Amino acid sequence: MTSPNAPTLADGQPPDEALPVRSDEQIVRLRRYVREKAVALGLSLIDQTKLVTAASELARNTLTYGRGGDVYIYTVQRNGRSGLRLDFIDTGPGIADIQQALTDGFTSGNGLGLGLGGAKRLCDEFEIRSAPGEGTHISITKWKPF
Repeated sequence: MTSPNAPTLADGQPPDEALPVRSDEQIVRLRRYVREKAVALGLSLIDQTKLVTAASELARNTLTYGRGGDVYIYTVQRNGRSGLRLDFIDTGPGIADIQQALTDGFTSGNGLGLGLGGAKRLCDEFEIRSAPGEGTHISITKWKPF
């Protein structure tokens, strides 16, 4: 269910769904929902797996480093193509050095340091905005090929 405070896209489009990320169970629910949306959109099995894997990694980061947050899911259209966009938003401590955080092997916790960079490689579009004390907003999009 979307919240009245859910962010809209530049064209004013509201999200299809807003899901909380505050527990492991909610990450499992998000994975399932993203898979269902990817199947409905007609993404290939490989692209479904890439999107679900990226969503899972970013949701885990949202929970672990961002102290929980929300994911907004949009079905998007551009230049005759359809895709899924996911916006992960938290109000955690933020990321001081985004380039360093995207470097494989860098971690500020106990992980392998592959989550952000891996998610970026798995998607067609990746955008991150963050600053210390301001939380983090990551947008990913996976497009259905023509």
